[in-house]
Amino acid sequence: MDRPEALLVRRYVAIGGHGPEDVVADARGRVLTGVDDGRILRLDGLIDPEAVRVETLADTGGRPLGLELLPDNGLLVCDAERGLLRIDLDDRDRTVRVLADSVAGEPLRFCSNVVALSDGSVYFTVSSRRYPLHQWIGDIVEHTGTGRLLRLAPDSDTPEVLLEGLQFANGLAPSADESFLVIAETGAHRLTRYWLTGQRAGRGEPFVEDLPGMPDNIWRAGPDGPLWVALAGPRVPPLDRLHRAPVAVRHTAARIAVRAPYRPTGTIGALAVDDEGRVVHHLVGRGSPFRMVTGVCEAAGHLVLGSLRERGVALCEPPAPK
Repeated sequence: MDRPEALLVRRYVAIGGHGPEDVVADARGRVLTGVDDGRILRLDGLIDPEAVRVETLADTGGRPLGLELLPDNGLLVCDAERGLLRIDLDDRDRTVRVLADSVAGEPLRFCSNVVALSDGSVYFTVSSRRYPLHQWIGDIVEHTGTGRLLRLAPDSDTPEVLLEGLQFANGLAPSADESFLVIAETGAHRLTRYWLTGQRAGRGEPFVEDLPGMPDNIWRAGPDGPLWVALAGPRVPPLDRLHRAPVAVRHTAARIAVRAPYRPTGTIGALAVDDEGRVVHHLVGRGSPFRMVTGVCEAAGHLVLGSLRERGVALCEPPAPK
């Protein structure tokens, strides 16, 4: 991987809520995000950071994580407590509708990220079947491998499991031609490819391995743009060694971790990756007051960062095209 480029925070924008975990941009340069009290927020006017307007679009009644804007102005939401949801933004009431809240009789309690493809299929990830969101660090430490990729077919209310055994399945994005999906496996420091078409359809394989940090949400910068991958934290060598320890040791370490306060480092990062698995940009910021980058998108001339920990978003200088 090439020498990192600098990730420079231009401005911090408070949003009146905590934990804007995912950030996605619409065609007008507005940014949508979900916060920990259940609200879906839209940030308008980012072209002038001094005049940003924050609008509440809806309240899921749970904890919204990954978001996906639809061509019909619908919004898909992965809610860590309620499952896979849809909100019609053109509807005055903006009713929150549950699309799926269980699979094979098991509640969907940690849905993470979602994409919708042109054929109407919806794909989404479940990070862990063992730990809820507020204990996410336990899954990372124990290295449970209970993450999943699921599909909800058009006009269906029953999801099917496509891949299991993923290490904290997180961000999700399609290739430009929709021939495969890219899945962030946070606990394995890798991106995984799941083929949708061709002779390898239905198979998963490594796409980009040995990442310099823990990949989180993924956002596609248009059909001709790269996949932006948030890096929630840098590699931690002791954690890498722990993942090679026996299951009992990891389980004990996880029980301790979920009781200890998590303090993210001041190193933040993001990657831009093309559909060939080449890293186009590797951005790193050190000593940053903005911590734990869990989402990244481009909007209004900024690279916008979200965070599970912050009470706002960061606006950064986008890298020069290569």
